[in-house]
Amino acid sequence: MARDTHSIVKMSRREGYALHPKAHKALVKRTAKPGQAQNSRFRAKASQYSIQLREKQKVKRLYGLLEKQFSNLMKEANRKEGQSGANLLQLLEQRADNAIYRAGFAPSRRAARQLVSHGHFVLNGTRVDIPSIRLKAGDKITLREASKNSGYFKQLDDISPAPSATPAWLKVDRKKVAVEITGLPTRDDAEPDIKEQLIVEYYSR
Repeated sequence: MARDTHSIVKMSRREGYALHPKAHKALVKRTAKPGQAQNSRFRAKASQYSIQLREKQKVKRLYGLLEKQFSNLMKEANRKEGQSGANLLQLLEQRADNAIYRAGFAPSRRAARQLVSHGHFVLNGTRVDIPSIRLKAGDKITLREASKNSGYFKQLDDISPAPSATPAWLKVDRKKVAVEITGLPTRDDAEPDIKEQLIVEYYSR
């Protein structure tokens, strides 16, 4: 299965955005992009295309997709009724790995992707190992019986503390490590500082 193996901290510096919790400290210490002098005064003004590209790269890397996967999702978002940008974010939020992350069972989307890939979860009674599988209302994800004795899940509260707020489209049972999909995510469920219109403009060129 293809995946992006680049350093998440370097990618975060490139985008000027914390793509992973551990990248926050790195961005505070080093605000310059990789390969750029920390205190350089000579920084070219970004073109509109560059701004659109960086926003696309930021969101693609935030959710852990490759270019072809992201492009295909954008095409699907354009075909759906409603605003293409909001549709794109809804499709991204519906991914199984994102739901595991949003439910608080992983400290990052990368970690959630690995948990799903290793087959730790069961979707509607069937073991699932495809992080990109799209969830719908009524779906139930539970911890696989064989994974209940895993050291990771025994220390879940230390590794991935419960989030302060859970999205309304998820019903989480932390004790059983289970989550039920009660509806569809909305634009408000994605990060507020994503500028999805820039991504739509990028693919509309």
